[in-house]
Order: sequence, then C-alpha cells, then structure tokens
Amino acid sequence: MIGKYIMNVLIGIDQLGNALLKGDPDETISSRLGKLKRKNKGRIPWSHPWGKMIDWGLDKIDPNHSIDAIEEDEGKDQIT
Repeated sequence: MIGKYIMNVLIGIDQLGNALLKGDPDETISSRLGKLKRKNKGRIPWSHPWGKMIDWGLDKIDPNHSIDAIEEDEGKDQIT
C-alpha cells in the first residue's frame, strides 16, 4: 500500500512538472518526451537539451522508457 501511494505521488509530481512546462496537466513528462522522440525518428532533438538529458537518465534506469510511457489519449491540452 505504501508503494502504491509513493508511485501515485511521484506520478502527480511528474504531471505537475509537465503542466509547469506548458504541457497537458494529465500527461507525464515521459509521455511527452516519448512523443517528441517518436516524431523525430527515435531521437530527442538538440533543441531540447533538458529533454535529452532526462530521456538519457530514464533510459539508463528503464530502457525505452519514454516510448513505452506514451499516453496516446493525453496531450491535447498542451499549451505549446
């Protein structure tokens, strides 16, 4: 039960971070990065250096994380 609570809080923080970066408040940063990566033939462009670093770190922990985290039904409320 504690593990589920911690995971829910981490996802909430992730979604808040995405909203603060003008993203959909119901989408995670991982999903947003996965969509950007998919759009650019499997790579995060150098115009998104923080995205490249976050994706690189997540890939070390969980290979292919951002692509696997894509939420197709989220992202429509993104500002940018």
